[in-house]
Amino acid sequence: MAVNIALTEDNFINRNTFIQKIKMYPELNLIFTAENGHHCLEELKGLPLQLIPQVIFMDLEMPEMDGIETIQIATSMYPQIHFIVLTVFDDDDKIFEAIKAGASGYLLKHETAAVINDAIINVLEFGGAPMSPAIARKTMYLLSRSIHETEVSTSSTVPKIITEREHEILQHLINGWDAKRIATELKLSVLTVRKHIANIYTKLHVTSKAQIISLAHKNKWV
Repeated sequence: MAVNIALTEDNFINRNTFIQKIKMYPELNLIFTAENGHHCLEELKGLPLQLIPQVIFMDLEMPEMDGIETIQIATSMYPQIHFIVLTVFDDDDKIFEAIKAGASGYLLKHETAAVINDAIINVLEFGGAPMSPAIARKTMYLLSRSIHETEVSTSSTVPKIITEREHEILQHLINGWDAKRIATELKLSVLTVRKHIANIYTKLHVTSKAQIISLAHKNKWV
């Protein structure tokens, strides 16, 4: 049975290498490749239901919107998609940030075509969390270490693409305030506040206050 997949990767050579690897498996249907998180979310918007990827391989370090922010936003809007990080990074922060954002797996870019295919089968058929051996070892160490920590932070930060003023307005939106009330509180014109709200909607790829509130609670922005 065909499996729809996609790739978000800013490096042209890495994109081509990935494409060549998956060509070895005719059942893998590459729906799109994207150059950054914004591009990925825009590609998803225009797809009919039957072409929504079941698995998206996601680079981490990309311009405009990185992989962690993309996963963080997309998992709220497309809960049926599995995101597998495909990266050269294996540092502690990246691993935990990706897992907290909703990644289903974490592979290093040098992995073979067979490993990539096995990872797809793992998440789709067995609900697994495929990881490169080096990542798995480090993850086990980090989890073991965290047991002995007396305080664990559960908060998540708003994506870096949101400016300080937009962040301020976003918090009021999450609390249910309308543009007029926000404008009065911040001593801004209603038109200016509405422009900021439109920018927030665009950056977070949402279309309503309800979606913003849902995204905020899921990612503990409140």
